Amino acid sequence: MSGRYEVKPGMMAFGSCFGNIQADQQVFQIDDNFAHYRQAKLLARGERLSKYYQTCNYSKTVAGAIARLIINRLIQEHPQHFHYQKSIDNTLKFHSQLTKETLYLDAELQLQQVEGSSVVPAYASTLDALAAQVQEDLTIICRSDDGSNWLGAVHLCYPNHWSAEEKIGKDFATIHAPVAGMEKINRRAGAIAHTMITHKPMVRFAWGLSTDTRLNHHPKSPSGVSVEQWQGRNFDPQHPRLYLRIERQVIWGLPEYEAALFTIRTYFRDCALVRKNPVLRSKLREAIESMTPESLVYKGLAESKANILQWLMSTEII
Repeated sequence: MSGRYEVKPGMMAFGSCFGNIQADQQVFQIDDNFAHYRQAKLLARGERLSKYYQTCNYSKTVAGAIARLIINRLIQEHPQHFHYQKSIDNTLKFHSQLTKETLYLDAELQLQQVEGSSVVPAYASTLDALAAQVQEDLTIICRSDDGSNWLGAVHLCYPNHWSAEEKIGKDFATIHAPVAGMEKINRRAGAIAHTMITHKPMVRFAWGLSTDTRLNHHPKSPSGVSVEQWQGRNFDPQHPRLYLRIERQVIWGLPEYEAALFTIRTYFRDCALVRKNPVLRSKLREAIESMTPESLVYKGLAESKANILQWLMSTEII
């Protein structure tokens, strides 16, 4: 809305009102598209789980704390969809009404058994199983005693042109090094990781443009699918399809465990509708025009920028 494309932390207090009432108070936003998001995750996992799910130095203690956080938020935010029972021996039974799956967890919240699931491959861990119950991707940043940080776990079935396998185990600065315009932020990488882990929960948003609404844009296309078709960055002026791809990212720090949960929820907004609103259309045009050459390349817009701007500002709006 500033009319500028900016790369900045943009962190706001979690729960800030954006006009979505109850949903703004939720880490995990569940809507009528749940089945579609779930199917996309199952397809990704079925292709090759390690392509989308990775861990590195992810201790049982941190894994248990993250699992407890996710379960507690789901129970609190969506009691109509999730419930759990705790046994005398501290084992836990967690049930999703959405998927009809029941997870049996031990006292450390490690996955023991799953009932009601026909998922292939079978869930590899608690994090893998919980990720399949929500519409968000999940990443966990960890920090050691010497202050160094690393990506300890990532469950990324809706990647936006980045790979779990390439990023796992790397620190904040290395992960974000390819992002055009990140130089200033990366000089403060340690401080940002510290903020993520120690501050109260936060929310931020990121946006880009896509020519389809497919959730999975992994850098490597599945076998039998052409790279051009897979990328979703091929704007055709004769048959224009363009969408804002918006990520709602929630950061929830667990300072006592030197870790933070980072969730990514993907939404799409049809630019054909944006185009009909003079203010939004103008702001989007200005933002695209303000992108540096490096940002245009990074966002996959270098070749299509002129055609997109021409279409966006055309008066032939049906």
